[in-house]
Amino acid sequence: MATTATVEVAAEPKYWHLRTVLVQAIDSEFEAGQALPNERDLAARFGVARATLRQALEQLELEGRLHRKRGAGTVVAGPRLEIPMSTQDEGWPGIDLGDRQLVDGTTAAVPARLAARLGVRPRAMVHRVRRRQLSMGQTVGLECLYVPRAVVPRVPELLGDTRRAALVLRHLRHHPLEGLSRSVELGVAEPEDARLLERPPGTAVLVVTTAYAAQGRTAALVVTTYRADTCRLAFGDADSGPAPVGVGPVGTSGGRTRSAS
Repeated sequence: MATTATVEVAAEPKYWHLRTVLVQAIDSEFEAGQALPNERDLAARFGVARATLRQALEQLELEGRLHRKRGAGTVVAGPRLEIPMSTQDEGWPGIDLGDRQLVDGTTAAVPARLAARLGVRPRAMVHRVRRRQLSMGQTVGLECLYVPRAVVPRVPELLGDTRRAALVLRHLRHHPLEGLSRSVELGVAEPEDARLLERPPGTAVLVVTTAYAAQGRTAALVVTTYRADTCRLAFGDADSGPAPVGVGPVGTSGGRTRSAS
């Protein structure tokens, strides 16, 4: 005789139910940039404990629906930033980009996972240029450029960060670009990246790796880490209206950044 298995469905957590209710209220009652009522008033309106309310608000902040601003409270997030992923007509990483802010330009040990792609031994010293990517004054991405010293030799050790970064970027452009490839993966922000992205460690991020080929080898790698709560990636030709992939919003290394509704 056949037996029938019973599948027990776990009860929905209170904060998750409240999160769903809050989404409906936000979509129908609030505009982007508008502040929500304070926690006491929200808890009273929805008949929940403030601890449950905070859990729901934290979840919505992780999803990029809300932002918490010091002195302004909790506000409704604006449109996500759309980052084109097409490599068409793209060249070497730009030098003077208005939406980039230099973090440092130095020599550093290449991450072990990137060594083989760069054709160097694990932990070999390479040129590294790190830049924040900004939108409306907010950090939305962290761009890390890695270049083997054999590709850009004779960089004086005593140069400051700004001059070193400019020199490495300028010398790359002396090499004819033979091609580039790009990959995307979902990850979490490690402590150092999280600090530069102004987010807690473990925050969901979109990691875009671009490999630049010259002289018959991978001459440079750019690993750009985007905040998944504020960015989304668009694939295809921008002129044909690609469908964005929304794990979060924003641009590509050396690419264009635009606002998406």
